Amino acid sequence: MPLLCPQAIIDFYIDLNVLLNLGTIVAKRKIPATPSVRRLPSYLHAIRQLQSEGSEYISGTLIAQELNLEPIQVRKDLAITGISGKPKKGYPVDALIDAIERFLGWASMQDVIVVGAGNLGSALMGHQEFRSHGMNIVAAFDKNPQKIGTSIHGIPVLNLDDLETEIHKSGVKVAILAVHSEAAQQTADALVNAGIQGIWNFTAIKLKVPEPVVVEMEDLSSGYAMLCVTLQAQGEENGGNSP
Repeated sequence: MPLLCPQAIIDFYIDLNVLLNLGTIVAKRKIPATPSVRRLPSYLHAIRQLQSEGSEYISGTLIAQELNLEPIQVRKDLAITGISGKPKKGYPVDALIDAIERFLGWASMQDVIVVGAGNLGSALMGHQEFRSHGMNIVAAFDKNPQKIGTSIHGIPVLNLDDLETEIHKSGVKVAILAVHSEAAQQTADALVNAGIQGIWNFTAIKLKVPEPVVVEMEDLSSGYAMLCVTLQAQGEENGGNSP
């Protein structure tokens, strides 16, 4: 079964929430630079760790030290959330966590569906990190008669033929696409027609969708490729053979 990449989950949800929260709702507001937005979850993890150790205030310098970044970069990144620190004290931890979560759209839950309840779709439904990022999987869709009417990790599996009807009824705006590649574009068309605004694409097909629909194409082999290249380079530096 393919492994899931936590950063990929973060990347997709950042892209989607920035569009929904800044692009659609506040159309005239400029979307912040992607690298700054993508660093925010790392800040959040570091801040929560310091919070668990009893810190009430945290400085940009301390966050930078924890993550091997420059303090000025951290302060610039945090500024996009709208929060400002206090001289010689830093940022109030609780307020900083709240500001980051609200900016990323993680302060409230958003309903999501999974289309394709095979091995990958089932694994995604069981992934525990989703809820901590504001993602609530409410249903899955499949065409396999043996799966329709069952539940996977407590999530009901519905008939794929009822996809558009169920989306209209529920008002869900986000879909994870995990169908076979040959059905990807047709399924994506149905999702868009039903009102889906964001698609996390786990197929090998580059989807064609109208603006402003967000599509994040997830290539599960890219992370492994990077790992292999890095190990190979390390092996060459050490004068040995790569795995």
